Amino acid sequence: MLIETVRFGPLEVDDTKILEFPDGLLGFPGCRRFALLQTSPDPVLFWMQSVDDPALAFVVCDPLDFVPDYQVPIRKDDVEALGLQDLNDCQVLVIVNRVDGAYTANLLGPVVVGTQTRRARQLVLSDKRYSTRHRLLAAPQDCAVARSA
Repeated sequence: MLIETVRFGPLEVDDTKILEFPDGLLGFPGCRRFALLQTSPDPVLFWMQSVDDPALAFVVCDPLDFVPDYQVPIRKDDVEALGLQDLNDCQVLVIVNRVDGAYTANLLGPVVVGTQTRRARQLVLSDKRYSTRHRLLAAPQDCAVARSA
């Protein structure tokens, strides 16, 4: 499938990389299809590029790469909406932002993907252990200062 993007220009994307959000994404209800793009050889960070809006894209990651004990409760309606046959058939991603000189992840709004169905849903958690700005990494200039101190 050929998709148009502001950030990357036109891209040919395999249909298996397209995620379908039947309920839309929070704040973007009209955007229901996103391509999951790996733009570097290191598969820690990915782009989730809207197929429906060329200007809309998010950096996402697997939260377990940064928060090993991160847990997302999957409810029965989530299982049904995602078409899951088994809970092992899902992948959890979180949206990454750069805030106040640090890279943060929204651990309260994970995206759960059915790996077999490619259906996805953004959940809203109320777990006090997590935040919408969980610090992942210091920005590069912060790292340089920390190393020289």
